[in-house]
Amino acid sequence: MKHKIILLVALFFSLQGIYAQESRTLTLKEAIELSLKNSKQLKHNEAEILEAAAAVKEAEERKLPDASIGGSYLYLPFKPTIDMKTGSGSAGGPAVHQAVYGTANISMPVYNGGKIKYGIESAKFLEQAVKLDAENDRGAVLLNVINACINLYKAHQAIELFKENLTQSQQRVKDLSNLEKNGLLARNDLLKAELQSSNIELNLLDAESNYKLACVNMNIMMGLPEQTILIPDKSGLALPTEIKTLEAYEQDATQNRKDISALSFRKKSADIGVKSVKSEKYPSISFTGGYIAADIPKFLSVYNAVNVGVSVKYNIASLWKNKSKVQQAEARVKQLTLNEEMLSDNIRLQINQAYQAYLVSVKKIEVYEKAVTQATENFRITKNKYDNSLATTTELLDADVALLQTRLSVTNAKADSFIAYNRLLQAAGILNN
Repeated sequence: MKHKIILLVALFFSLQGIYAQESRTLTLKEAIELSLKNSKQLKHNEAEILEAAAAVKEAEERKLPDASIGGSYLYLPFKPTIDMKTGSGSAGGPAVHQAVYGTANISMPVYNGGKIKYGIESAKFLEQAVKLDAENDRGAVLLNVINACINLYKAHQAIELFKENLTQSQQRVKDLSNLEKNGLLARNDLLKAELQSSNIELNLLDAESNYKLACVNMNIMMGLPEQTILIPDKSGLALPTEIKTLEAYEQDATQNRKDISALSFRKKSADIGVKSVKSEKYPSISFTGGYIAADIPKFLSVYNAVNVGVSVKYNIASLWKNKSKVQQAEARVKQLTLNEEMLSDNIRLQINQAYQAYLVSVKKIEVYEKAVTQATENFRITKNKYDNSLATTTELLDADVALLQTRLSVTNAKADSFIAYNRLLQAAGILNN
């Protein structure tokens, strides 16, 4: 009775696991939408944009006046010696044991060599650079999603091909087994067919494992339950009928690559940084105002002591300390200029590599499709010969393996060509479009 209960419980949990695995058909469009929505990289970029926007606001707030208030209470345990120097008052002064005072100050910047203005401009340029970095990362996320979708599609197609081939192989083994039992086939030929069937089963196991891992990867990217079974829909995986010239893609990159634009804004910020450092050798001028109140019991009370004035501050040390800061700022500009040139060279190389890779992928499809036609005809001829005892079992099995391999190759070639095309679009900066 105990064993029956344990068996029922195990069966219940196994059924629960089966039903917990939901399945859904997945199009490329849905995968992109869900991945962009749940991408942690893009959410991180949003936080960086908020930080950059706050930095701009902070720079703009430096134009506003500074204000402060303060107050103190002081206790004097010993009688102080007070000499008013006025020729009046009792000897030794009044008995003072405590004092209270408060101040309020306000300062409005009027001129500081343009540091506030340059700070605002620099922060705005950096904000634009961060936004462009986010757009660039969005393209990388898109390509990553496309790669994941293609891997899922390839794994699913491999399972379908291996299952179809395994069914045919198992039927062949069954037919050959009957021939072997009737003494019409050598035992060795049957073993060859069984071995091939076992190899197909092993390939199917590997394909199913790859498919499960591809599903998990996609589910994590899209924010779906980890065990969701995804059925790829190939409707969005069509290859382009024609592409532009290499020069056209290079021109697209010049106009659309976000990393180029981001680096350009950082260089502008660095140029502003040079001006900001140079402005330190100028004085700063501010309007000031204040209020003071004090009360020393039995001695002094001060109220409504309002003051206004102009504050001028000049850091004389900037005359001999500022030169090295300017050199550092100018060196940063030079570095960014060289980075722009290196990035431009790298982008041209990326586009050339991606363009050639796509052209090769298209040629591979043509070759593999021709190979499928040849392998299909070869299998048909070999099968006819085998049925008429003009070909060996080994020749038949070899023809079957060749057909399976070419069918798998043409499927993978089409999928790889789709990735190559989208990688070309990313290199040209137009994948987001």
